[in-house]
Amino acid sequence: MLSSNDYLGLSHHPKVIEAGKRALEAWGSSTTGARLANGSRRYHLALEEMLADFLGKEACHVSAAGYLSCMSGVATFARKGDLILVDRNAHSSLWSGICVSGARVERFSHNNPADLQDILSLEPRSAPKLLIIEGVYSMEGHIAKIPQFLKITKGQNCFMVMDDAHGLGVLGRQGRGTADHLGVTKSIDVIAGSMSKALSSTGGFVAGSREVIDYLRTNSKQTVFSAAISPCQAACAQAALEILQTEPEHLQRLWENTRQYTQMLTELGLDTWGSVSPAVPIVLGSKALAFRFWKSLMDKGVFTVMAVSPGVAPGKDLIRTSISARHTQEDLEKIGEAMFKVVKELF
Repeated sequence: MLSSNDYLGLSHHPKVIEAGKRALEAWGSSTTGARLANGSRRYHLALEEMLADFLGKEACHVSAAGYLSCMSGVATFARKGDLILVDRNAHSSLWSGICVSGARVERFSHNNPADLQDILSLEPRSAPKLLIIEGVYSMEGHIAKIPQFLKITKGQNCFMVMDDAHGLGVLGRQGRGTADHLGVTKSIDVIAGSMSKALSSTGGFVAGSREVIDYLRTNSKQTVFSAAISPCQAACAQAALEILQTEPEHLQRLWENTRQYTQMLTELGLDTWGSVSPAVPIVLGSKALAFRFWKSLMDKGVFTVMAVSPGVAPGKDLIRTSISARHTQEDLEKIGEAMFKVVKELF
């Protein structure tokens, strides 16, 4: 498995599995209701408090899916007449929130502060704006240039929303995410994301000030009309958060594996698009070559995901791979052997 989002390998951790079992026995399989109605429980509040503290925010709301959380993190705070500034490569969940909001949209080139500055030079400084980015772009493996973006948007009446689904558990102190990694936590208004990656559960979260989260809970359609996450989901995520803070060896192994894997791809002459995260693309540039590369790896027992245009920009057709702390040295050697054979066959 070379395309899982289980970055820290915690989906099979005994403490995570046991926490899920205990919650299932204590609380049943579901609350069968939305949080604002009959679905709110103590374990939701405990997880939210823990997540908020971990992310360095005052409050947090957890929902049924990461997609819904990122969508609501945009749609709840943008309205008709506002200006949304968004990275062209932003995730579909963020684009869904943008479409629902009715706000005017300006796209800037991927992770390009200079392009954003050019756009802002034509806009009134006092007009309400939202800047929408990802902390780590999952297809490209790029970390957002947040300090530069913050410098450009200072004094621009700009509210910043960051999807950190692929940064949480991977970057920052104990895996506290991209904002912590870059030292900009206080400057980001909303951190949204998924618990289905490093936290080895499902569901999503939105974190921010208490005022922001209270507003979201009562104004977000994605929150008001969605069932609450299950006891098992919440317990597994909470156990993973505890492991992040007490067992640093998983994060350490993740980065050791990532460095070894990235170096191996570089030595084979493969284009990793400058990835600096465990999400490592292999850019091949054409649909036909991407398919042949993917098929050849599959035939050799290595599972990856193919991403082609229009899912990625034309000419950036790629194989999406990702590294986990669960990969053993033997796994990496087998992957290396398979990659070597594929490169020899196709190039």
